Amino acid sequence: MVRRNTTVERRQALYDEAVAIIERDYPRQIDLNTVAAEIATSRRQLQRAFAEVGRTSFRTRLAQVRMRHALDLLRVGDLPVRQVAHNVGYRQPAQFAKTFRRHHGASPSSVKQSNAAAADG
Repeated sequence: MVRRNTTVERRQALYDEAVAIIERDYPRQIDLNTVAAEIATSRRQLQRAFAEVGRTSFRTRLAQVRMRHALDLLRVGDLPVRQVAHNVGYRQPAQFAKTFRRHHGASPSSVKQSNAAAADG
């Protein structure tokens, strides 16, 4: 007898697939509906998977991934903040800066400057 996936297992699978898509596509303009369609589920089921399995929302997880990559770019590269914002999926540098500051507790330019100073010192 074939055992059907439980709801918990199904939500874990949806969450894992969605996170993989976020990791792959974070620089592009992606949203919950697009990801849900790609993994053949409903928007609501995917929201539930993020809430129950990830203890977060799609939007928050996407921002976390983008902010992690932005921090890496600011630390190791010499790209302008505007370009970093674009490279991680933000169309508006001001929105990027606001999200970065909320996530990391410092502005992108201050992180960039402190890393440049450390490299010079």
